[in-house]
Amino acid sequence: MRRGSAHAQRRRPARSWESRGGPPAPPPPCVQSFPSARPRPASLSGSSSLGRRCLFLLRGLCSSPVASMAPRRRGAGLRLCATVFLLDMAFCKGFVEDLDESFKDNRKDDIWLVDFYAPWCGHCKKLEPIWNEVGLEMKSIGSPVKVGKMDATSYSSIASEFGVRGYPTIKLLKGDLAYNYRGPRTKDDIIEFAHRVSGALIRPLPSQQMFEHVQKRHRVFFVYIGGESPLKEKYIDAASELIVYTYFFSASEDVVPEYVILKEMPAVLVFKDETYFVYDEYEDGDLSSWINRERFQNYLTMDGFLLYELGDTGKLVAIAVIDEKNTSNEHTRLKSIIQEVARDYRDQFHRDFQFGHMDGNDYINTLLMDELKVPTVVVLNTSNQQYFLLDRQIGSAEDMAHFIRDILDGTVPAQGGDSILQRLKRIIFDAKSTIVSIFKSSPLMGCFLFGLPLGVISIMCYGIYTADTDGGYIEERYEVSRSEIESQEPVEESKEQEPSDGATLGPTVQEPKDVLEKKKD
Repeated sequence: MRRGSAHAQRRRPARSWESRGGPPAPPPPCVQSFPSARPRPASLSGSSSLGRRCLFLLRGLCSSPVASMAPRRRGAGLRLCATVFLLDMAFCKGFVEDLDESFKDNRKDDIWLVDFYAPWCGHCKKLEPIWNEVGLEMKSIGSPVKVGKMDATSYSSIASEFGVRGYPTIKLLKGDLAYNYRGPRTKDDIIEFAHRVSGALIRPLPSQQMFEHVQKRHRVFFVYIGGESPLKEKYIDAASELIVYTYFFSASEDVVPEYVILKEMPAVLVFKDETYFVYDEYEDGDLSSWINRERFQNYLTMDGFLLYELGDTGKLVAIAVIDEKNTSNEHTRLKSIIQEVARDYRDQFHRDFQFGHMDGNDYINTLLMDELKVPTVVVLNTSNQQYFLLDRQIGSAEDMAHFIRDILDGTVPAQGGDSILQRLKRIIFDAKSTIVSIFKSSPLMGCFLFGLPLGVISIMCYGIYTADTDGGYIEERYEVSRSEIESQEPVEESKEQEPSDGATLGPTVQEPKDVLEKKKD
């Protein structure tokens, strides 16, 4: 409620333009070029009044049309706008604290939302302006959550103590607990995560008006109905684990809408897609696993991150792969068929299937290691990388429902998987895709990266080959010379024995000098 009222206060200046007699003038070019230089609410707690006045004064000076200025004045105006932009960036950074080693001992008295980053990380640099906006927004609405950032390379011992294994890592620290953020890195999603986790683990709904307000505000939420019981203890344990993903409430039976029918009490319900589902311990198994499966809407716009998250649910994902820019009948027909199945057959398939559509086939092609024709329908098993392709014409929702039943019965053959052969195929496919993408994006860089190693390897192979040839020639020469010496040794021995046989022959003939050298050798 406090957050909603804070947003309402922030929107009031926008309505005051109408009371002044007309719409506001278009923003100056510097504000159009730099969205972060747009005016902020005047009531920003924690900012100095002098800084605010200087900032808004400089923005007012930029409101004159820059295009109509003389060249000299236009350059001065652009420099002034750049100064305003830098001041605005510094103004936003003032609400994000740089943390050091003292943070470990001083943090437990407050709730902290911390970005663990590395200076060389490209994703961290991309997150930095968003993180500054998060700090400004949290301060402006009076949130008790403090926003900070820590260089995990400089304070690696503290980062490892909090379980930081990659960059950037966003964590909310609340007492002795640390909650990981795994959602999209957008300002609104991060702020929503901070509000959800920093509040009460299970929020009470004391009235029907409060229930209706929550139902309008949240697309998916869980409610425990009843008093103290073992089921409530399991509900609290599941909430402590999954609060990072969704909201948990508790209410009495007279608070829930009249259309909700409960066969027994206590009960756990999930409200989504304008309906509700009741947890059944015998059919749904573990409560925490059921909540993890049901925390998504039944029909979603798919992307790579969402498919990764759906891998933990164990559900099959039926996706209409289409081109949203193509308005032909076939593209819109397949999308509407999937939506109709998700809506009209939800009671049959919501435990086993998730439905949605995806724009383009690039990501699906990397998963399937194949080229899919668009439009089409593919069913993915994200837990073991199997998939099912259409083996029939789909003309209606009933045809699609029949195809899904055949998948559940095992009559439709599965393709892919995580066998050793598929893993080797995946390695080859990823290597090929990487090489092709490098040559497409930068041919010169590709030639340098792959040509240089190939050249070095070729030179090494040539050197090894020539070294072996020279060694064989030397070894052959050595064998020949050795055989010559051995053949000459018997001749020399016979010459030495001749004087002993004759005894009275003339004086010994002096042997040639080269023969003596050979003997010596």
